Amino acid sequence: MYYWFKKFKDQPGSEMGGFTRILHSGAPDDLMDEIPTFVADPLPSGLDKGYIVLHRPWAFVQWLRNATIEEDYIFMAEPDHLITKPLPNLASRLRPAAFPFFYITPEKYEREVGKFFKGPVQAVDPVGNSPAIIHKAQLLRIAPTWHNLSIQMKQDPETDKAFGWVLEMYAYAIASAVHGVKHTLRKDFMIQPPWDTSLGDKYIIHYTYGCDYTLEGVLTYGKVGEWRFDKRSFTAGAPPRNLTLPPANVPGSVAMLVKMINQATADIPNWKAGE
Repeated sequence: MYYWFKKFKDQPGSEMGGFTRILHSGAPDDLMDEIPTFVADPLPSGLDKGYIVLHRPWAFVQWLRNATIEEDYIFMAEPDHLITKPLPNLASRLRPAAFPFFYITPEKYEREVGKFFKGPVQAVDPVGNSPAIIHKAQLLRIAPTWHNLSIQMKQDPETDKAFGWVLEMYAYAIASAVHGVKHTLRKDFMIQPPWDTSLGDKYIIHYTYGCDYTLEGVLTYGKVGEWRFDKRSFTAGAPPRNLTLPPANVPGSVAMLVKMINQATADIPNWKAGE
C-alpha cells in the first residue's frame, strides 16, 4: 500500500500529502524505519472482547490529539488498499467523501441505531471510516464519539449481534450523524475483486475478498480454487515475490491486483517471503 502511495503521490492530479501508519499495538515494530508510523496504545486488556478493530477509533483519537498534522484533510485508508492512480481531494470543508458499502444498512437496523442516535435513521450514511477523506476539524469532533460508541455498541449484546464484524464501521457512521456530518458517497472510490471485475476510473483496489478460480477461469468463491489469491493465506508472513498470475479468463481486476502486488514486492529492497 505504501509503495503505491509513493508512486502516485507527486504525479499530476494528486493532492496527497504526508503518510502516517497508525499502529495500535502499543509497541514499535520492524517497519518503523521504513514507513512513517504513529504508535498508539491499545485498549485495556479484554475490553475488545476479541474484536481487534475496536482499537482503531481509540488509536485515531490518540493520533489526532498528539501528532503534528500539517494537512487540513485526512485520507483514511487501510493496508489492503492499493492506490491505482493519483488521488485528488474528493472532499469539501463540510462534506467528507466516502465509499458506500452495500452491507452498511442503517435502515435495516433502525432499532439498534436508535439506541445511539435520536435523529432520523436516514441521516446515517452507509459508510465506514475507510476509505474516506475528511476535514481534520470534522474528524477531531467525530473521533471521540466514534470511539465511545464503538465501546458502547460492543457492550450491548443486541447491537453487537446485529452489527457483527462491521460494528466499528456502524459506530463511525452513527458518530458522523451525531455531529450532523453527511458524506458525499463516491462509488468511484474503489473496487473489490472478485465481485468488481474491472478497474474503470476507480482510485483503489481493495483486496478484502478471496479470489478463487478454476484453471478455466471460473469463480469458486467459498471454495479453494485451483488458482487463488487470498490475503489470509499470508497472515503469518509476507507473500513471495512473483505470485503466479491468474488464468487467462479471470477478470482484469484480479489480474491487475496480482500484478500490482508483484511490482511492489519486486521493487521493495530485501523483500523476503514469510517475513
